[in-house]
Amino acid sequence: MKARERKREALVAKYAAKRAALKAAGDYLALQKIPKNASPVRLHNRCKLTGRPRGYMRQFGISRVTFRDMALNGLIPGVKKSSW
Repeated sequence: MKARERKREALVAKYAAKRAALKAAGDYLALQKIPKNASPVRLHNRCKLTGRPRGYMRQFGISRVTFRDMALNGLIPGVKKSSW
């Protein structure tokens, strides 16, 4: 799934300018001929390490589960477990 998501990201970047130009021109028939995965709507945030699609933390680019493991092991600078 991680490889598939990277492939989609590459397609979105490749066709971004072309999609914008076709949308501005209103040429919807030509837009349909562009690959479906070139649409930015089809991208989904995934954990960079595990590929987990849920519980994604944008600030770190990883899932909550991975974040907790890394924080407890001291792998994320400036983050430590709090208690009160």
